[in-house]
Amino acid sequence: MRPHISFITLTVSNLERAVAFYRDGLGWATEGIIGEEFENGAVAFFKLEGGLMFALWPRDSLANDAGLPVTPASPTHVLLAHNVASEAEVDAVLKEAEAAGAQWIKPAKATAWGGYAGYFMDPEQHLWEVVYNPKL
Repeated sequence: MRPHISFITLTVSNLERAVAFYRDGLGWATEGIIGEEFENGAVAFFKLEGGLMFALWPRDSLANDAGLPVTPASPTHVLLAHNVASEAEVDAVLKEAEAAGAQWIKPAKATAWGGYAGYFMDPEQHLWEVVYNPKL
């Protein structure tokens, strides 16, 4: 397997709320929810920079498709990171996320490794780090 990720899917309990956060709150382009005519097919896709695809899919649908039981969401299962070009941009993105409905988890501050970072959690409890790394 090549060390490459082309698609990230976050499972959600409320697809409409999740789409509204990323589309309306953060301004990510999407056609909206599609596939509602299929059992467990409702999903929303977002094209990200660099060819990466991002999807929101109901947690129940993934459990059904994979044949696993639905388990409670946990913000510490996965961390998504958004690298930016400056400390000011970290602060701006955190404020934008909060205005869109995210919860601030950790205000931005200097890191032990020389960067600057803070955390927010989207309305579906997915944890995001917004980070400036002067070494990248």
